[in-house]
Amino acid sequence: MNDATYLASLLEKNKISRKELIDDVICRIKKSNKYLNALVDFDEDKYRERYLNVNDTKLEDTIFKGIPVPLKILGQSKYGFADTSASRLFKYNTATRTNNFVKKMEHLGLVPVGKTNAPEFGFKNVTDSKLYGDSHNPWNLDFSSGGSSGGAASAVASGMFPLAGASDGGGSIRIPASFTGLIGLKPTRGTMPVGPGGYRGWQGASIDFALNVSMRDTIKLFYGMRGITSVSPFQAPRVEWSGEVTKSKLKVAYSFESPLGTSISEDAKFAMLKALQVLEDAGFEVVPIKYPLNGISLMDSYYKMNAAETAKMFCSISSAMNRKMTQDDMELMTWGLYRYGLNISAVEYSQCFDEWDKATEIMEDIIFSNFDLFMTPTTAYTAPNLKTDLQSDKIREDLMNVDEFSKGRQSEIIYDMFYESLKLTPFTQLANLTGEPAISLPIWIGKNNLPLGIQFMSAKGREDMLFRIGELFENTKALELPKYYR
Repeated sequence: MNDATYLASLLEKNKISRKELIDDVICRIKKSNKYLNALVDFDEDKYRERYLNVNDTKLEDTIFKGIPVPLKILGQSKYGFADTSASRLFKYNTATRTNNFVKKMEHLGLVPVGKTNAPEFGFKNVTDSKLYGDSHNPWNLDFSSGGSSGGAASAVASGMFPLAGASDGGGSIRIPASFTGLIGLKPTRGTMPVGPGGYRGWQGASIDFALNVSMRDTIKLFYGMRGITSVSPFQAPRVEWSGEVTKSKLKVAYSFESPLGTSISEDAKFAMLKALQVLEDAGFEVVPIKYPLNGISLMDSYYKMNAAETAKMFCSISSAMNRKMTQDDMELMTWGLYRYGLNISAVEYSQCFDEWDKATEIMEDIIFSNFDLFMTPTTAYTAPNLKTDLQSDKIREDLMNVDEFSKGRQSEIIYDMFYESLKLTPFTQLANLTGEPAISLPIWIGKNNLPLGIQFMSAKGREDMLFRIGELFENTKALELPKYYR
């Protein structure tokens, strides 16, 4: 397996030099990135210099020994690297400091060399930034690699890198993982390094981690990155800190239902059936349940939070630039969220978190007090074609004139704006709102030769359950990885 652990072992045994490794990575990038648009800042000399000039870390003493990795253009700041949030407003912006998540990655021996594509401010489940353009799916270039960590997914699935920094605020790790055949973990809220600044990441809904291709990489990275600091406003429960599951047989609840009441594809159903067979063959108890929450109500609270946070962000930007924000400063979806967010009251904003807390109580006290895991499809469908219009001219017109509508109508416009894309990916947002961990495993290839993943959720602090199940699927050869890793 050409994963990060394998490459680290080659470095450790001097079977490959660091120069040979970066030259090989650059060769693969030059071959693929022009088609995939995964990396938004690729420059051969710059990448090589960044990698070979690392001298402040004894890489031979680290876990990953000096594996080059890309960072997401959104939120993963490295001093001197592009830091645009995929927004035209910040087209020429570079980071003035390295954030704590990236510092911890470097401490583990991962060497940042570049930045990956994302949609503007990470608001979409496809990567189609007006600044950088579409990211293409390595399985079929006519299709999306997902979002918002779409560039990271394309970079890993194509074999450019075995591991890439990613983040997840509503499925932005797991959706690209499903669409491109990767492993995607969203950790428990409060487990990953945050700051300086930006400690609350969409009020705890968003968290950084990575996309990769093996459970051993996932496990090493998680336990290497995990920690609790006093400054973080969100503290993960210390339920499990050993990395081992004591139970030999797990009890798994599952549901084929979309939380929105929308349809799921035949591919998603077949993926579920395959997963159930693997679990039953392993002697696990599998129990069908009705989807435990009202997804429509939860998504409404999610959009309110997102809009309010967007309004706060642009108020800060406006103050820093000493001018008002205009529609020309941002993409239309961003403009709609911003203007709607200005009208959300403190009462409504606070009520969103009451909704999240109720959902968490149901999941922790009802579902995970009776089951070890909850299984659904990761996505309801395989990746959409890049030409698929996920909105309509009417919605775009409404977004352009959003200030003319009442707050109630603005709320409807925002829901409609996301609806077609949400139907593709209705399962991932729950874990962001409850703060529970979830993992997408690539176990199915559809008739269109595109992959689709299965999602497992567990109780807060129980990533060990997810690792146990991931290793089961990996060891039984049930995973369907991209061609480069087979």
